[in-house]
Amino acid sequence: MARKKPMDGEFIAFNIIYEDGSLSSNRKVPTSALDGLADTAGAKAVIEAQDRDIAERSGRPRGRVKSLERVKRK
Repeated sequence: MARKKPMDGEFIAFNIIYEDGSLSSNRKVPTSALDGLADTAGAKAVIEAQDRDIAERSGRPRGRVKSLERVKRK
């Protein structure tokens, strides 16, 4: 089985839990859009913008973000 490439520092991955209970894993947020590694408010804004774009293209709206957690690198 092929191994995943390690993230190179340009992105930080987040796991997202939506209010309806659905989960979206390893959502990438550019580090340039954040004020430091602990900036969850900035990450939430970027992810909500991504969700709006996805909903617009697919015609299926996503729920509201309930919580997000930074993925720990191995």
